[in-house]
Amino acid sequence: MDWIPVALVVVLAMGFTYTNGFHDAANAIATSVSTRALTPRIALALAAVMNLVGGFAGVRVAETIGGDIIEIPMGWTGVAICAGALIGAIGWNMLTWWRGLPSSSSHALIGGLGGAALAGGATVKWQSILDNVVVPMLLSPVLGLIGGFLVMMVILWGFRRAAPGPTARGFRYAQTVSAAAMAFGHGMQDAAKTAGVVALTLVASGHRAPEDTSIPGWVIALSAIVLSLGTYAGGWRIMRTLGRRIIALDPPQGFAAETTAATVLYLATATGAPISTTHAISSAIMGVGATRSRKAVRWGVARSIVMAWVLTFPGAGLAAAAAFWLLALLFL
Repeated sequence: MDWIPVALVVVLAMGFTYTNGFHDAANAIATSVSTRALTPRIALALAAVMNLVGGFAGVRVAETIGGDIIEIPMGWTGVAICAGALIGAIGWNMLTWWRGLPSSSSHALIGGLGGAALAGGATVKWQSILDNVVVPMLLSPVLGLIGGFLVMMVILWGFRRAAPGPTARGFRYAQTVSAAAMAFGHGMQDAAKTAGVVALTLVASGHRAPEDTSIPGWVIALSAIVLSLGTYAGGWRIMRTLGRRIIALDPPQGFAAETTAATVLYLATATGAPISTTHAISSAIMGVGATRSRKAVRWGVARSIVMAWVLTFPGAGLAAAAAFWLLALLFL
């Protein structure tokens, strides 16, 4: 197979990565912006740089996406499956961005791969998805919720006699570090996922051997650069949801939420689990808010976010299946 279909899939992959960047920019910086620890532009620039650096540290996640989700068929069918998965994931990202809901770009991509694979008659590795995607998907919000609660309780106890003004200023400075850590974790997770789909395409098109599970360096680099550009473009609708509509954050709460979410992301990346940065930060914010009181968290907004999580796999999967069938009708 020549390079033209592969190049078109790479373009789609980078389009998804760009939407992933501006869709998930809020994950890294909404808390810092809402507490006025950072101005929006400085926060976006910091997130973009750390996304770029983090993109080179998440190869294990790319290998999971590239080898543990589906058995990619050789030839045009395999390439069309990758293209359909990306189209479905892009469509879901745009829909949830338009609605201002912080859904998971990661799970949109995995749902897209599953939907396109089923439409194309390919094998879906259900046990691997259960072990590497579903279990971490369920575990990461629990860790974020409990971790955010515990970290905030430690802060409240440790600074119980401190003057509020200097404490808030100190945590505003600390949020620069925690926001950078969160953005680095986002880069580790999300740049790698698209790189995994490109690697699948190279295998399907015959440009890489099926037994070669490594990810080409140029794919990782391109994904990291495009993700950072998308992040700098911003995601203001979702930033409002995370930064204000769940709870009204102060600097210590913002620091606790970012630190907790970044820790969850690092643990997942170390195991190769492609979790959602959205799940990590949203649940951490809820856990932090619960230390104030149950009523401090706007649970109606939280329910809307959870509903978006639930709908992501089938929604992106159906969109990807429809995209595959259209591509098959036109080209196969």
